[in-house]
Amino acid sequence: MTTSPDPILIRFANDSDAAAIARLAELDSSPAPDGALLVAEVGGELRAALRVDDHAVIADPFHPTNGLVGLLAARAESLGGRPRGIRARLAHWEQLWHRGATLRPSV
Repeated sequence: MTTSPDPILIRFANDSDAAAIARLAELDSSPAPDGALLVAEVGGELRAALRVDDHAVIADPFHPTNGLVGLLAARAESLGGRPRGIRARLAHWEQLWHRGATLRPSV
């Protein structure tokens, strides 16, 4: 007997998600994004969050999340969020810089 994968729920974040988003940001070594967020839940657990305006992302590094981030981005674009443009690339580079600074602090 094979087991089916856990269901994926894509939805807007709400106030009750604040602690889970903060935990996700900590796991991702990134600041928690503010503004309108879409979140991906797998089996009732938040695995990724994406800011609708510029597609800034935080995701659980201990689970495969590339597909979830793609679903979040597609949903954000369908809602009128900006597709990956210059602003999104800058937000992405800011996240990478922050991760690098966290993982390899200056000596």
